[in-house]
Amino acid sequence: MSSATASGPPDAAAALTVVDAGDRRELRLSGRLDSYSIAGIWPDARAALTAAPGRLIVIDASGVDYCDGGGIAMLIDLLRQQRAASASVSLFGLRPQFHALLDQFDPAAMRVPVEQPGARINVIAEIGRAAAITGRDMRAQVAFIGETAAALWYAARHPARVRWKDVWYTCEQVGVNALPIVALISFLLGIILAFQAAVPMRQFGAELFVADLVGLSILRELGPLMTAILLAGRSGAAFAAEIGTMKVNEELNALTTMGLDPVRFLVVTRILAALLMMPLLALFADLIGILGGALTMITFNIPIASFLHEVDSLVDVKDLLAGLAKTPVFAILIAGIGCLRGLQTQTGASAVGISATRAVVSGIILLVVVDGIYAFVYYLLDI
Repeated sequence: MSSATASGPPDAAAALTVVDAGDRRELRLSGRLDSYSIAGIWPDARAALTAAPGRLIVIDASGVDYCDGGGIAMLIDLLRQQRAASASVSLFGLRPQFHALLDQFDPAAMRVPVEQPGARINVIAEIGRAAAITGRDMRAQVAFIGETAAALWYAARHPARVRWKDVWYTCEQVGVNALPIVALISFLLGIILAFQAAVPMRQFGAELFVADLVGLSILRELGPLMTAILLAGRSGAAFAAEIGTMKVNEELNALTTMGLDPVRFLVVTRILAALLMMPLLALFADLIGILGGALTMITFNIPIASFLHEVDSLVDVKDLLAGLAKTPVFAILIAGIGCLRGLQTQTGASAVGISATRAVVSGIILLVVVDGIYAFVYYLLDI
């Protein structure tokens, strides 16, 4: 038999006595069980349970004069221990007013679960799980496309109901604030494209025809596509992060509670802003890209006037419109995917970052696919 006593304030004392009787171990508690007194007996009580893994444990609390939340916490900790059925822990003798506090908790529900080895999943199950996830994602995308189309149709029929103030603010974020990065990338793209083409053509004295290559490639493909990729990485990720943060903070639930449709309230304004700004940014990128190519050809003794005249002789309005015709689709893809990933944001510290990453990756992949489809259609139509 052993005992331990904890000391605290003068009026707070608790005692623990351990008595072994055959296959049973009895823990006798007495005195005050409060936040001061339990500090000395709690470790001893845990040690008494651990030292008798095969014995039935009985906690006698008939000598307890006072018990607060700290004492209840100690009793719950002793009762929740994982033990064999023949070595369970039971409690008796606790006064009714203290037992009422204990009855508010379920010690069994507070047991630390035993970690089970992860079940091995075969290849078929992995394929099925991936297919199920893909199917749910596609179903969510189809539903989002339908909701967005209905919201845009409603906005077209009721333009006064559109939050134009938010549209103009988003236009500033998407368009005006993107001018520096679009100008830088387009200018470097024109320089690199012209320089790389001029080096081999110089062997044949055909440096002037670099203007044809730069003009066609910038206007028809690279200008709109590079602008769309920049917006996917900049504005698409921003849309996903903004809406994702609103969902994590339950602001979307607040909108729904107030009777406001999140798609009509948040998605439509961003898609309209992207539709307005994407063609203008693409046209700006075309001009800067051609200017970069013209400045590069000066080093190859090709004047800017000759470069622009050669571009004008080959490139016409049809080539410009062929590139700009892609921009509305690019804008809808960028804004739509960004908003969709934001609405799909889960809970957790990394959820917003994951949504932004998914928006960028999905947007760039779809932009390249759609650009390839346009190229194939233009080839069939001889445009």
